[in-house]
Amino acid sequence: MSDPTETDETAPAFAAPLLAWFEQQGRHDLPWQRDRTLYRVWVSEVMLQQTQVTTVIPYFERFLARFPTVTALAEAPLDEVLHLWSGLGYYARARNLQSAARRVTIEHGGTMPADLEQLHALPGIGRSTAGAILAQALNQRHAILDGNVKRVLARWAGIDGSPTRPATLARLWALSEALTPTERVADYTQAIMDLGAMVCTRHRPVCDRCPVRSGCVAFRDGRQRELPTPKEKRNRPKRSVHWLIFQKARAVLLTRRPNQGIWGGLYGFAEAVDEESLRKMAKARAGGATVPLYGLPMVSHAFTHFELQIHPWIGAVDAAAEIVESDSETWYNLDCPPELGIAAPVSALVGKLRSA
Repeated sequence: MSDPTETDETAPAFAAPLLAWFEQQGRHDLPWQRDRTLYRVWVSEVMLQQTQVTTVIPYFERFLARFPTVTALAEAPLDEVLHLWSGLGYYARARNLQSAARRVTIEHGGTMPADLEQLHALPGIGRSTAGAILAQALNQRHAILDGNVKRVLARWAGIDGSPTRPATLARLWALSEALTPTERVADYTQAIMDLGAMVCTRHRPVCDRCPVRSGCVAFRDGRQRELPTPKEKRNRPKRSVHWLIFQKARAVLLTRRPNQGIWGGLYGFAEAVDEESLRKMAKARAGGATVPLYGLPMVSHAFTHFELQIHPWIGAVDAAAEIVESDSETWYNLDCPPELGIAAPVSALVGKLRSA
């Protein structure tokens, strides 16, 4: 197949059947499609990074109910922002979202910029996200290239090479630019994302339902499983950590994690690299007194690049016991929990302790 970016005839041949399919089969009533403002679309696009629509919807609705404007988000305590993000994962997105909201408040008077470069300059907004925001909210013509779109275009044009490679990425961007129509850009942007999510799926594409299969190289040549070219598989390394859970009656001691690193800015438990270090930590924190420690079953948590094996230890202390605390720590009441951002495995452990 000739390079589809080289002819102006390709764009309507691709966009027209896709838009016709979208009218009948696409998603038209998502929460961020109602009252489309730059702010609402921006929040949805950030939440949708690495996360499925069905998971995002309830988070989006709660988030917008609490932070209906850029200014409300900018002025909120970070703990509250992270609390409403808890369980959604990739927490740097939430920190970047608030950081960007503060920038918008200071630099743009609380009004989201309607310019691609100005949006792209904000924390957490990449080229594709900036394009999607402007296309969805204002119908501006901008190409997008999220994971679903990369898959659709790589298969349709028969583009070999992992999308993580710069050369492949450049070809995909050029194709996305060439195929994006000049009219109905908001519909087209949603349509191509829907096609990747609902039809041209990663493992079992439903090609007989695809509106653009007649021009698809992967469909023609039976290469749906080969494209896009997968990146080289690597064994996911395992890391081990021991968590110290100080418990007084119905409260556990939580500490805020550094902003950098995994679960940045969230609250969790004090941690050590091994059991011996954990026991020394517990004794030091208890003013030299020996604290009985009880091990709980190991918890495994998978990240993109490694697997974390968590060994939790309960250190039950008397209500009168003095535990050395820092300014970044708080006693978390299991029966009346404060609104703090906590990571999924911490939340799971807290839930088990609450019901124990």
